[in-house]
Amino acid sequence: MNKQSTDTILTNDAHLIQSFANLDGLKQRDARTAIISAKGAYVTDSEGNEMIDGIGGLWCVNVGHGRDEIIDAITNQLKTLDYYSTFYNFTHPAAAALAAKLAELAPGNLNRVYFANSGSVGNDTAVRILHHYNNRLGRPNKKKILSRIGAYHGSTHLAMAMTTPAHSEGWDSAADGLVHHLRSPYAYREAGGMTEAEFLEALADDMLGAIKNIGAENIAAFIAEPIMGAGGVLVAPEGYHARMRRITADHDIKYIADEVVTAFGRLGHMFASEDIYGMVPDILNTAKGLTSGYQPLSATIISDEIYDVISEPGAMFLHGMTYSGHPAAAAAGLANIDILEREKIPENVRVTGKVFENALRGLEDMDIVGEVRGSHFMMGIEFVDNKETKATFSDDINVGLMIAQAAQQRGLIARPLGNILILSPTLIMDEAMIGSIEEILRESIDAVTATLRP
Repeated sequence: MNKQSTDTILTNDAHLIQSFANLDGLKQRDARTAIISAKGAYVTDSEGNEMIDGIGGLWCVNVGHGRDEIIDAITNQLKTLDYYSTFYNFTHPAAAALAAKLAELAPGNLNRVYFANSGSVGNDTAVRILHHYNNRLGRPNKKKILSRIGAYHGSTHLAMAMTTPAHSEGWDSAADGLVHHLRSPYAYREAGGMTEAEFLEALADDMLGAIKNIGAENIAAFIAEPIMGAGGVLVAPEGYHARMRRITADHDIKYIADEVVTAFGRLGHMFASEDIYGMVPDILNTAKGLTSGYQPLSATIISDEIYDVISEPGAMFLHGMTYSGHPAAAAAGLANIDILEREKIPENVRVTGKVFENALRGLEDMDIVGEVRGSHFMMGIEFVDNKETKATFSDDINVGLMIAQAAQQRGLIARPLGNILILSPTLIMDEAMIGSIEEILRESIDAVTATLRP
């Protein structure tokens, strides 16, 4: 496309409100990038620049861009049944088949599936279901939710209340007092001189203290991401999730696993909760990689035990979305899962993901790289002004953005988050692409360091 095409796009874009953006900063036309096409692991902007999609769309394009199998499945579904709801007594083949497939893949007795159109709505749905569940059991006070500082569970009103307060500064969130945020498992900043085992004990004590203060009879659930994503790719101590699962089970508190990012291969398995972290939650939420972003779809997968209570005689499920289980979205999910299984993408990620992880960890030898953390194709790089003290850069220096811009100029899209850079690429990366990412990042960090320390 020519320059006029870019001008036209950006003129029209003045009417668009971007998510999680500095809207004032976007009034500058050169602050915006128009992506016009994508194939495989690459995207192309309106100026013809091809770039590695280092953020996988937004944690979601797991099988890569432009997969004909998914596109054809969506197209054929629309030709057969463009839309019908899963309200009341209606169903359709695509939603029914996808629900059955997810029940087959999910751990334990997670056999019942509710579809919505985003991870935020999926997490809202989990809480609404548990509140209704406790009402059915005659426990109307058992409604509070334990979350964590650093968590990200969505941006709808209730999901934002469960998200770390840093994401809602200046904004209201729902149900003041409903959510209690536990201590963050951010070892780099929070563990101090503690060993990993000692830090785990401190986090467990924090949960136990919260349960004692609030009262288990008032707490419906604990919600947790296996690895905290938008909070900075925070990895909890070894054994954390299994330990928290035992504590919650001992106190009759349900465990909601937010696998919106981690499911469908990003960490090398279809679901991370049991296969990696050795625990089976009561509810598992997923979205993003469920369709690889080709259609908006989320799935809230609940246990048979919860379902049995909310489906007793006389109980009405008074929750629903117009687009729940949309035929085209369900068809995309089925085709996406078929690719993941047929091409053994999760199994491949156990190898290539470790190559990617190790390549990025090698950047820790650089002067402003404080910590590289994460797992497989879910990585974060934290930048510091002083590696010994872990001091961050002053507020007027947005080092993450500076490095992201430098990387984009060199052909890589990465996501800045303050002093952190996030990488969550497509899962089809080969070792040559991984080498290119490492090289671009090293060049970009060097270039920004030179401007900060001339």
